[in-house]
Amino acid sequence: MSPPPASGAAYGGFQPQDVVTLSSAAYLDGPMLSAEPATEHLRTLEQKTVLRRSLITAVGVGLAGAGAGAVALPAAAQGLPKIEWRCASSFPKELDTIYFVAGFVADRVAKATGNRFRIHVTPPDPSVQAFGVLDAVSDGTVQCGHTASLYFVDRDPAFSFDSGLPFGLNARQHNAWMIGGGLDLLRNFMRSYDVVPFPAGNTGAQLGGWFNKEINDLSDLRGLKFRISGLGGSVLERLGVEVENLPGDAVYGAMKSGAVDGAKWIGPYDDEKLKLNTVAKYCYYPGWWQSASQLSLIVNRSQWERLPEPYQVVFTMACAEANAWLLGKYDVVNVPALRRMVAAGTVIKPFPQEVMTACCRTADALNDEIASQHPTFARLYADWRRFRGDIYEWFRLSELALNDFVLAATKEAQKS
Repeated sequence: MSPPPASGAAYGGFQPQDVVTLSSAAYLDGPMLSAEPATEHLRTLEQKTVLRRSLITAVGVGLAGAGAGAVALPAAAQGLPKIEWRCASSFPKELDTIYFVAGFVADRVAKATGNRFRIHVTPPDPSVQAFGVLDAVSDGTVQCGHTASLYFVDRDPAFSFDSGLPFGLNARQHNAWMIGGGLDLLRNFMRSYDVVPFPAGNTGAQLGGWFNKEINDLSDLRGLKFRISGLGGSVLERLGVEVENLPGDAVYGAMKSGAVDGAKWIGPYDDEKLKLNTVAKYCYYPGWWQSASQLSLIVNRSQWERLPEPYQVVFTMACAEANAWLLGKYDVVNVPALRRMVAAGTVIKPFPQEVMTACCRTADALNDEIASQHPTFARLYADWRRFRGDIYEWFRLSELALNDFVLAATKEAQKS
């Protein structure tokens, strides 16, 4: 795969054809290329080549200018079928971030296919609850779902690698691990659940959660009832915390009623939307349990393999765009939300060093223990841990060194 060009209007550096090349290499190996039923509309190799080239152009225009309405597809593509999918989301519809991003994908797909491929996004409801998305997609109740795989670590701890592990990779590093082979490992693992995962949103590093009392040392954690999901909850349990795994729309009520003493959700913007700052005074950082939290659109494998290849390309490109969009969205909206909450009385504090050190050591011990008992987790963990060591060595010389200097220089300039 050749490097992307230095300029390009559609993707701020990527031309449409390069986005498809990147997607094909990084995200589409296997499931898309083996989807033989999709070729019934493409009767010759020449026809297929013409269609892909013309579709790439149409998709590039459609995704870059989605606000203009549906795109007129090339004639060869107009013979493709009309397809309707349902996407069950794990997230509250009040959030114009993690709930909205599935609609972002649906909108891109519809407009890039001239409304021939439509995806209808629904919030959690009695038919598919927040933590029931995996089962609903796996058994074909819905064609796809937007979720955080950490919700399913009780089924298999290997799901945690899709979302992110405690004291793990930041958003950029996680994306690099996925492109560098992590996504292939995850897709092989999820094959047994009959789903195909697509990265579709990342929150970046999160806050450390809301508490109704100060956390001064490890003793303040013992007996605390705290809402958290994933392996981070398992770490806290080993330190004496009573963990509650609640969906997003139940967090505020649990905090207000006193059912829990603390809770983590995501970050300033979403936490303010859920009014968590109105039911707890203290907000701690950093959210060590997720250095970044990747969200995924998981697709029923049979549905994916029956999907015409041009639609697969469109879907994958839309997910890739959404993956970048959500991270940028959070970086834009979190700063003013944090300032509003502080102005309203929220006290922002760092976790004590004693707490951070104990949590990190406990997380490492937990990962080693799980790896000794679960072969799939062990395979993923070996690759992930090797990559974490390599990428932090590089970031120490690049991103981290520059960030530390710029932060210090900015503070010094503000003094003068």
